[in-house]
Amino acid sequence: MADHLIETPHSSTEIFHGNIIHVFKDTVKLPNGKIAPREVVRHPGAVAVLAITEEDKVILVQQYRHACGKVLLEVPAGKLDIQGESPERCAFRELAEETPYTATSMTLLYTFYTAAGFCDEKMYLYQAHGLTKNSQAKADEDEFVEQVYLSKEEVREALKQQKIQDSKTLIALQHWLAQ
Repeated sequence: MADHLIETPHSSTEIFHGNIIHVFKDTVKLPNGKIAPREVVRHPGAVAVLAITEEDKVILVQQYRHACGKVLLEVPAGKLDIQGESPERCAFRELAEETPYTATSMTLLYTFYTAAGFCDEKMYLYQAHGLTKNSQAKADEDEFVEQVYLSKEEVREALKQQKIQDSKTLIALQHWLAQ
């Protein structure tokens, strides 16, 4: 570990407390001894699911993302917002809520920070196995999604045309294409 790069917390003030995120204005002591400001978004974390059908098609969802002002094409995903729920259990739930599928098992592929420069959101990317088209779960009341099924060739074309702009989805799809 590069201990000589560590910034030491000096002070922290919460400036916004929302339903999903909390925003803090922090000060840190830099490795050179100077004090510097940091704005930090605290987030509970999230999961994403790479799910491939028996027909070798990836299950994606399209939904409007207000922050971006557009409809994005994404792997099924959701935040860790149920107290005590593990990331793996959340992955099962999100797959069932956003698609017609359930899975028998999940394999953790990667964990990563979505925007490490200002946010602590940690994403857990799982691959679903043993898919069955039998989900009775419903999407959240404020969530409107449509499923899209793409073959590897269709994914390559969508990537080439920049039709996929979501980072978790880019990571998941690059993993799938590399297999």
